[in-house]
Amino acid sequence: MRSTRIAISAAMLGALALPLLSAPTASAATVSTVATASSCYNLPPLPYTVHTKAVTIRSKASVKSTSLGILYRGHKFTVHKTSGNWHYITDKTTGVKGWVSGTYVYRDVRMCLD
Repeated sequence: MRSTRIAISAAMLGALALPLLSAPTASAATVSTVATASSCYNLPPLPYTVHTKAVTIRSKASVKSTSLGILYRGHKFTVHKTSGNWHYITDKTTGVKGWVSGTYVYRDVRMCLD
């Protein structure tokens, strides 16, 4: 009885190992796709986005300056320059230009593998 259990166990192990041994080898197309996807330094930077419900657009880089408008989550905007933790932006929807705090907006980043 004991030898039967060993034989079944060996057969089960052989069946589990079989797919690993018969796996196809990597093709040149797969390797070149990975190399192309990992080279991301030459791509343009990702856009900025608002990561809170809303952020105030201000006339100067200060919380005490005049409010010019509001950027809501999902608004599209362009950052022209940065000063400390403030970004001078243009709201693409309304055309309003002003400063927003970098505390409430961020730029997505890519992870390059090379």
